[in-house]
Amino acid sequence: MSSRLRALANRVRRRLWHLLFFRVLFGERAHDGRALPLTRLSPSTCIEHDENLELGDDVFIGHFNFIEASHGVRIEEGVQITNYVSVLTHSSHRSLRLMGHRYGSVPVGERPGFIAGPVRIGAFSFIGPHSVIEPNTVIGKGCLVLSHSRVRGEFADFAVIGGAPAVVVGDTRDGDAALLALHPQWKPHYEAWAGPAAQR
Repeated sequence: MSSRLRALANRVRRRLWHLLFFRVLFGERAHDGRALPLTRLSPSTCIEHDENLELGDDVFIGHFNFIEASHGVRIEEGVQITNYVSVLTHSSHRSLRLMGHRYGSVPVGERPGFIAGPVRIGAFSFIGPHSVIEPNTVIGKGCLVLSHSRVRGEFADFAVIGGAPAVVVGDTRDGDAALLALHPQWKPHYEAWAGPAAQR
């Protein structure tokens, strides 16, 4: 096969693969059957226990993410989850080390060191790439999780969250105020979801 033909075949193959496996499409259904016409999920995102995943509309979940929802994950409207993010509702590595081969034969509630709990990501929050959201985590609305963060615990609305382990490093309303000063026509739309807490 000539190099020109091989290059053409490679381009066709890449475009076909992209069309079938990496095209993020609009439209999804909530767990209760409601239509979510503005929600976009990449087919390369792996979702386990999707019956326990609650999605709002206008959610974006990009490529190569892992969402393990066995103990419940709620992702509210307008959330953006970039790429290479893990959202976990249980952690078993401590139990496995302690129990060895007996791990699988013992009920979940009797496994020492086993951590399990739900995750909630508040409306219009942003989760940066290569982040891990751990069990029993609540992220408030309008938050920003910086890339490469390991997030565990409860975080108030509008927090900028970063680090491993993650801590609050700022407030998203600071940047929002600067943008709204430049674009005041969007203030009513911002306040519609952000509410009175948007005023500092």
